Amino acid sequence: MNAEARLAELKLELPSAPKPVAVYKPLVTCGNLAYVSGHGPLKSDKTMMTGRVGQELDLEAGKAAARQTGLAILATLRSELGSLDRVKRVIKVLGMVNCTPDFRDHPQVINGCSELFRDVFGPENGIGARSAVGMGSLPGNIAVEIEAVFEIA
Repeated sequence: MNAEARLAELKLELPSAPKPVAVYKPLVTCGNLAYVSGHGPLKSDKTMMTGRVGQELDLEAGKAAARQTGLAILATLRSELGSLDRVKRVIKVLGMVNCTPDFRDHPQVINGCSELFRDVFGPENGIGARSAVGMGSLPGNIAVEIEAVFEIA
């Protein structure tokens, strides 16, 4: 099953593709690779999920923010590439969690995005290399920022 059909089957709603808020492109292609700039947890109402995990947000809220960030990344891929079906596989994900210094479960938070990509692109092509790190702050106090690299057709 292709990614667009899987998205419909899962009844996932993508937000509008976010517009750059500074001097950068949301996605740059180089050969058969698509580099997606850092995205935040943009909701369909154009607001962001904010707060620090371990303070205002618990682990499950952080994971939900990572999933929402993944949806925003998918929206950018679709907008820039024309279709998610052009994505062959996830290569690399870097997840940054806005969290308290004592928070230790960064990988579980970023699983919100990784599980989404697995569900949309399949277990063989939807799981790539990954890093999950904690940050003292993120722009606009967003809960999570994620960037990713995809192989495309």
